[in-house]
Amino acid sequence: MRYSLLAGGKRVRPVLCLAACEMVGGDQSLALPMACATEMVHTMSLIHDDLPCMDDDDLRRGLPTSHKKYGEDTAILAGDALLSLSFEHVAARTPSTVSPDRVVRAIAELGSAVGSAGLVAGQIVDIASEGDVDVTLEVSAHDLEYIHIHKTARLLEAAVVCGAILGGADDESVEKVRRYALRVGLLFQVVDDILDVTRSSEELGKTAGKDLASDKATYPKLLGLDGARRFAGELVGQACEELAGFDPVKAAPLYHFANYIATRQN
Repeated sequence: MRYSLLAGGKRVRPVLCLAACEMVGGDQSLALPMACATEMVHTMSLIHDDLPCMDDDDLRRGLPTSHKKYGEDTAILAGDALLSLSFEHVAARTPSTVSPDRVVRAIAELGSAVGSAGLVAGQIVDIASEGDVDVTLEVSAHDLEYIHIHKTARLLEAAVVCGAILGGADDESVEKVRRYALRVGLLFQVVDDILDVTRSSEELGKTAGKDLASDKATYPKLLGLDGARRFAGELVGQACEELAGFDPVKAAPLYHFANYIATRQN
């Protein structure tokens, strides 16, 4: 569990969770357990995604993947344990100054993002669509956008929404940050697809060209490299528009984060 969780990485989801909490007027201590929980869930998804029965990858965050280091059986159990610990951590460690109602709402939001209506749904369709020449950008049960909204964007959305809920946001503000996060989450995957075909394994810290080799549906494959880059630019603009009603100083980290995701090189 520690090997994968503490191996490095960008900590995208925890940072977004804390930034959203502060943007709506809360202290980041209110959302810190949830921020840690989102990274536990994300790490679980990486451990399981790298397994031979899934994406079958040998490298993650510049290190051998969990199953390469400890074996498939231990890797599966490490992922299961991280998922369980994430919910325990939120329930046990969230400060008592946060109302129980808000804690329960946040836990439900995180659970929804991980399960059959979230990450698992995206993974299932991702597996089913390998080599599918009919995948389109239109949202449906078998297309690329569906995969990435569920496999990547939903957990990013949960991180931001949970941060806002725990920070005391009203319902209107929660929905604004939800829309922001969905666009940033989709942006993250578009850029990931671009980097997969433009960067080396050493630069990425994971196996480059893996999607192409397995004939996966990606944005460069469907839109071309230039089209994928244009789409990324559109998503940045749409995400930032959702922040317009917030204090620009408090919202600055989220503005900058969207631009960082768009321009990252690994």
